[in-house]
Amino acid sequence: MELRPLRRSDFPLLARWLAEPLVARWWNDDPAAVEEQYGPSVDGSDPTAVYLGVHAGEPFGLVQVYRFADEPESLAELSAVCPVPDGALSIDYLIGVPDARGRGLATALIAAAVARGFADHPDAQDVLVPVARGNEASWRALRRAGATRYADGELTPDNPVDARDHVVHRFTRAEWAPEGSAQA
Repeated sequence: MELRPLRRSDFPLLARWLAEPLVARWWNDDPAAVEEQYGPSVDGSDPTAVYLGVHAGEPFGLVQVYRFADEPESLAELSAVCPVPDGALSIDYLIGVPDARGRGLATALIAAAVARGFADHPDAQDVLVPVARGNEASWRALRRAGATRYADGELTPDNPVDARDHVVHRFTRAEWAPEGSAQA
């Protein structure tokens, strides 16, 4: 599994993934607005790094890595639930290919994104990942990748149909050493 930066030529694929029922359930992004949503990151005018997860030469998922400091509304909301250490990062991820689910690729994608985040942001000591409580598959993948439960609280859900209950998971640089990683 490897990460490669998202490119404009990937936008049609990403639009299909966002329309896929399980992805659409948890990601409330409009498949018709991929350019508006992801173009600034691809162009470098938005500091969020966006990658495709690639396995056996084929893209299967997407992951975003960003600093909470670059997302002031998210930082303020999460700070009301738990301490957000200076320089903290977060990730968002999806598995867009249904056949790729249940094979450990989400865990590999998460681990690669955390490793990339720590490598690209040497001052970051934490990666905090809030997930809707109802999205158990997502928080199980986070735990398999090495996250620990950090906090529980109410946050604005990605999809308005979800409850506000979230579980926040945490990776720390001090404890980061997943099997097979460069830091292990």
